[in-house]
Amino acid sequence: MQRLWKPNNWLLILLLIMLWGLAGCQEDEALTPEGVQATVDTAVALTVTAQETAADEVAQATDIPTQVPPTETATLPPAPTMPPPPTSTPVPTATDAPTEAPTEEPTATEEPTAAPTAVPPTSAAVNTQPPPPPTAPPAPSGNLLVNGSFEGGWYNLNGAPEFQLPNGWTLEFDSGPTGFGSQPWDVWFPPEIRVLPYFQLPDSERGLFIRDGEHTIKAFKGNGPISLRFLQDIALQPGTYRFTAYVFPDLVSSYDGGKQYAGDPASGEVRFIAPGGGTGWLAFGAGFGKWGVFEHTFSIDTAQTVRVGVGMRGRYALASNGFFIDEWSLQRIGN
Repeated sequence: MQRLWKPNNWLLILLLIMLWGLAGCQEDEALTPEGVQATVDTAVALTVTAQETAADEVAQATDIPTQVPPTETATLPPAPTMPPPPTSTPVPTATDAPTEAPTEEPTATEEPTAAPTAVPPTSAAVNTQPPPPPTAPPAPSGNLLVNGSFEGGWYNLNGAPEFQLPNGWTLEFDSGPTGFGSQPWDVWFPPEIRVLPYFQLPDSERGLFIRDGEHTIKAFKGNGPISLRFLQDIALQPGTYRFTAYVFPDLVSSYDGGKQYAGDPASGEVRFIAPGGGTGWLAFGAGFGKWGVFEHTFSIDTAQTVRVGVGMRGRYALASNGFFIDEWSLQRIGN
């Protein structure tokens, strides 16, 4: 409101100056009623004109906000409906560059990431290692024999108590002349078979005649030759197999002064029964009175049930032709 009164003050001052000037010009003239009246009228007219001019300025100042001096508009906040200031216009151009750059960066980095997968040296280094042989044997299977360690019980063959056989096994034995001599004793005698638990053995022999578990088998005959075979029928798949048998040749020629083992290496022998004919008779290379280990490998081309086993013989009429057996196994070792 103080700003609107400022023009009136200036106009009044200007009016007073003009009146003072008129008065000065008329000092030498005689003051007449007509002159005085004219002066008054002029002053009144100027006053009215000054007031109308001031009123017009006031009206223009109140009706037209766009005429507000710059110094006053700087203090007013921008109207809510006004567009953003010119400084906001570069925003689109500023956002175009960042938004385009990230989308192009992955395409630029795809070339380095694709390159390692195509690098041949690494692949070549790996491929230079020789592959395992196609015929490499697999790890040996478990024991395919039924009751191979003879811990699974026993039965009497044909009900005869002299033939105690481990479950899963059968027995064959020879009779008639041995072919190794012409004496009355040069004939095959039926063997005796016992499944012996450890407590039926003397303390000194438990660790000697039992290799695995708590049982061993003894086949024997005093003063007569024997030839026998422990056999088992088993279904096998095509492949290569290894048959392992432990046999203790308890071949005693005399008990005078303690146990005396036979001196002739041919007194006791072992052979394998297996597909393909098995083996011939094998000697106990380590001698008698100790465990001998025998192995035989065979292969079959088709799935079939085969007969496997081990034959033992004592060809002479020794004081005791005896064989202890334990821990037999059949394992698949190849395709």
